[in-house]
Order: sequence, then structure tokens, then C-alpha cells
Amino acid sequence: MVLAGRAPVRAPQNRRSGGAVRKTARIAAVATIAALSLAACGERPTDEPETATETPTATETEPAEQFPDFKACMVSDSGGFDDKSFNQTSHAGLEAAAEKLGVQTAEVESQSPSEFDDNIAEMVSQGCNSITTVGFLLGDATLKSAKKNKDISYSIVDFAYEKAPANVKGLTFNTAEPSFLAGYLAAAKSETGVVGTFGGLNIPTVTIFMTGFHQGVQRYNEDNGADVKVIGWDPAKPKAGSFTNDFESKTIGQQTAEEMITQGADVIFPVAGPAGLGGLQAAQDNDAWGIWVDTDGCVSAEEYCDILLTSVVKGMDVAVEQAITDAASGTFSNELYVGTLENGGVSLAEFGPNADVDDELAAELEELKAGIIDGSITVG
Repeated sequence: MVLAGRAPVRAPQNRRSGGAVRKTARIAAVATIAALSLAACGERPTDEPETATETPTATETEPAEQFPDFKACMVSDSGGFDDKSFNQTSHAGLEAAAEKLGVQTAEVESQSPSEFDDNIAEMVSQGCNSITTVGFLLGDATLKSAKKNKDISYSIVDFAYEKAPANVKGLTFNTAEPSFLAGYLAAAKSETGVVGTFGGLNIPTVTIFMTGFHQGVQRYNEDNGADVKVIGWDPAKPKAGSFTNDFESKTIGQQTAEEMITQGADVIFPVAGPAGLGGLQAAQDNDAWGIWVDTDGCVSAEEYCDILLTSVVKGMDVAVEQAITDAASGTFSNELYVGTLENGGVSLAEFGPNADVDDELAAELEELKAGIIDGSITVG
């Protein structure tokens, strides 16, 4: 696949003479560039050790069957289903299943981790046939409920069990791959030679983005004899990373990004859900670039589209819809969902309208993508 991007008049890749000048220079003319696919990866959670295998990322055609007696339910992580990030994208999968399959639905939003057990129990009490939980932090609560209710199919976004029960399916995403491409792009666009990233919590499903981003910057430096620095994350020093310890406070995210901008960062890559919107706000206020996560920011957070270089996208909606489809049709299994650039489970969204990505840089990103897919470039 190719990335339908926008190719404005080319601007210098590593120099900027000031905020007003850059915003004038970044007037976009629309054209077609290259597209990067979606995907996901992980281990196969069965009772016997096995290697990971990939499963289909989407229903190829609308199912002929309808399942009006089947009830598909969902429990969110904190942040709610309007977080413009992973909860909202996962919820779109539930809505798609309801539309295509005719299933009944129920849902509950979690305000804090202390509510996870009770919220899942509420879905059980409502007679749900499948329950999807959204987020790494729901791993323990999901497993506990699944062991008690073996007649219910459970799927969980962003969590993999070493030995999953037969009724539990993990939906994971190797976001390090498109984040690598985003890091390379960020380094190419930086004029200060400093880019920044921060997370909501120091957990694997957050730091996987940050590690891929860091590695992409290092690859740019290696290929171009550059010395672009990453502040906020170094995989070799994980305890020193920058985290808001909050996925909800836009104010904290904005303050974190502003600190990075004062240190010279002119590209901000927040991996913090709604708190990350504060990072985009800081970038917009300070004439810096932003890169969004989980979904295409020019769609979910369009108020910041003018400063977005791109977004690192996870196909959570597609994976959730497929898991519900499998449960309703009787083909559900505990085989771990694996998304990668190769199978389309993760991707780099089209370039922002003002990103000024020229053909040469777009071609470099395509070559890197191909290298990741064929294994010649190791990411993560």
C-alpha cells in the first residue's frame, strides 16, 4: 500500500528562520505520496508454549449472518470513550460490529483502576456473550473474570498473557515499527536538532512507541551524519524517562511538552492519551511540530491538524470488530492477535497538510518500511 499524503511546496528539512516564517512556508498544496500499512505483534497465548502467529486484521466482507441475540460489551480504561485515542478507537470496533452483525451492545466507562473489577462484573451481570476490555491496566481484572465465566469470550486491547485461558484473546500492536518511521521523519524535520517524547505511564504499551521513535531518530543520524537528540526517553535508561503519570490531564501534558520546548525540542511525540493533547497544544502554541498516536490526529483531534507531521496508528477498531465477529460466529480462539506493518495492524497516517514532506524523504520512509517488513531493520 502507499500512503496518501499531502506534498506541499518543499521547504528546507533542517532549517527554520522563525515561527511566522515557518507557518507561512507551510502552506500546503495537495498531492499523492506514499502510504504505510497497519499491523500488530506478540506471543501466542495457549496452554502450551508456541510461537506467535498472525491473524486476519479485518473482516474481508460483511458477514451474511446477523446475531440479534448476541450481546457484545466493552469496558474502557480511564479517559473514557471520547479520549480521541485508544479507548475511542477500540469503541469504534464495537460500534462497527453492532452495525454489521446486528448484535446488542453494552458498555461502561472506567474512571479509575479501582473500578475495573466492578465494571467487568457489571457486564457479566447484563448477560454479555463477549466482553472487550481496553488497556494494559485491565489485564489482571480481565483474567480474573474470564476464569470465573468460561462461557463468555473475552478480548483485551494491549495485553498478552503467557498462558491465556481458552476464552481470552489478547489484541496487541507492534507500534515500535511505525514509531520508528515517525522518529526518522521527526529528525528530518527538526531544525533545532532536538525532538521530545513523553508517556502517560511507564508501561510496555506506552514505551514501545517511545523506543521505536528513539530508534528512528538514531537511524536518521546514522544515515545522514546528523546528531539529532531525543529528550524524554532513552531505552537504555528507562527509569529516567519523562512521564505524566496521568492519561487524562491535558494541563500536565501541556506543561511537560512546554518544558521540552524550552530545552529546544521542535517536534513533540506524546504517548499519553488525552493528556497527550496538551502536548499538541504546547506544540501549536510554540510553533513546533506534533505527532499523534493510536489514531489519525487529523481526524480525531482535527483542531491540531495544522501542526501534525503524521500520526502512529493502531488498528484497534478492526481488531476489536474481528474478535467480536469471531465470538458471535463461533470461531473465537485465544490465539494472540499480532499487528505489524506487514499485515496492516499498525501504520503511519498520511502526512499533515503542512508537513512539507518531499518526494525524497517520502521515498526514504518507504525504503525503511520495506526494511522493517523484510527483517533487515530490527525495531523494538
